[in-house]
Amino acid sequence: MFRPKNIQGIYLYLVFGNTLAASFIWGINTLFLLDAGLSNFQAFLANGFFTLGMVMFEVPTGVVADTFGRRTSYLLGAFTLAVSTALYLLMWQIHGPFWGWAVSSILLGLGFTFFSGALEAWLVDALKATNFEGSLDSVFAKGQIAGGSAMLIGSIAGGIIAQLTNLGVPYIIRAAVLLLNFATAFFFMKDLGFIPKKGERPFTEMKKVFKASIDHGFKNPPVRWVMLAAPFTVGVSFYIFYALQPFLLELYGDPKAYWIAGLVAAIAASAQIAGGVVGPWIKRMFNKRTTALIVCTFLTGLILVGVSTAQNFWLALILIFIWGLFFASFTPIRQTYLNGIIPSEQRATVLSFDSLMGSSGGIVIQPVLGKAADVWGYATSYALSSLFQFAALPFLFLAKRTKAESD
Repeated sequence: MFRPKNIQGIYLYLVFGNTLAASFIWGINTLFLLDAGLSNFQAFLANGFFTLGMVMFEVPTGVVADTFGRRTSYLLGAFTLAVSTALYLLMWQIHGPFWGWAVSSILLGLGFTFFSGALEAWLVDALKATNFEGSLDSVFAKGQIAGGSAMLIGSIAGGIIAQLTNLGVPYIIRAAVLLLNFATAFFFMKDLGFIPKKGERPFTEMKKVFKASIDHGFKNPPVRWVMLAAPFTVGVSFYIFYALQPFLLELYGDPKAYWIAGLVAAIAASAQIAGGVVGPWIKRMFNKRTTALIVCTFLTGLILVGVSTAQNFWLALILIFIWGLFFASFTPIRQTYLNGIIPSEQRATVLSFDSLMGSSGGIVIQPVLGKAADVWGYATSYALSSLFQFAALPFLFLAKRTKAESD
């Protein structure tokens, strides 16, 4: 029999497993692309194609989760990511053409879209079905801690393994962990509090779910304004994380010190863990969740300005830790705000649409800032990233004015 504690345990394990698999390459991904012969612009354009894949498939895969089940969506995600990771490795081995990187990046994006929304929707519905009486803020904060812990382990291990072997081995390990996650979800993840739609016309059912998700998502003002802020905050976060690898290696003075790249990702992971711990505490400092989001967004923008002026490796590292802490701390607050005003039947699709909005920012912001790094250097690109970050603030103020029940 499933109980809230069991549900949380499965959720935290899958969050840990997903992040562990991904984080083996997070610390070295940009170095991996540059080692394959890509320029900064091409490397971040490849990341842009990854986010394009997420934008293309976010809503369709969210509809799959709301139509055929969240477990089905998760299993498809684990399998697709394992296969596309192997394709990414092949492109590196053969120094493939850029169009090959674009295709493999889009397929990686497809894999992640099966995850986004599905696992979170599964958790919320399953906890409701098992009469959970606690706070979702605390559960999502634990998820942040689990994800941060996995990122800490995986990123350090990925950097060390790349240093001792080569840049391709962490990708092999990532594919293996994804297959293990597939097996775990297959045996332990069950749809609770949600009945998959198994009508005779699945595409008709999917169309109905999609229309309802638009009504309860983008047409719902408090959800819409928070979604419109996402392209700026998420798009910037993609660039900040991946540009850190070559930027800090440049400050450190050794472009081959791959272990430093792993350390950078580990610092980001530590910030995520700390953010998960302090997130509920930060929420208690504010009467409204939107106020907390506004303050954290403003502070992270200021920190990016500081990073752009840092000439010292350790100072830049400290500032990035603080940036990551604030970014991680408002994530559970944002999740609780959105889930509190989304109906169960459309939850996965709306959450996928939210993820789509965030990914859409990465399509434009990453190559733009990557080109800025090519022309003016990484420091200038970080200064420009702060402007994108501040651009999210007007939408959050509009969300605050709606006075949503979950605020």
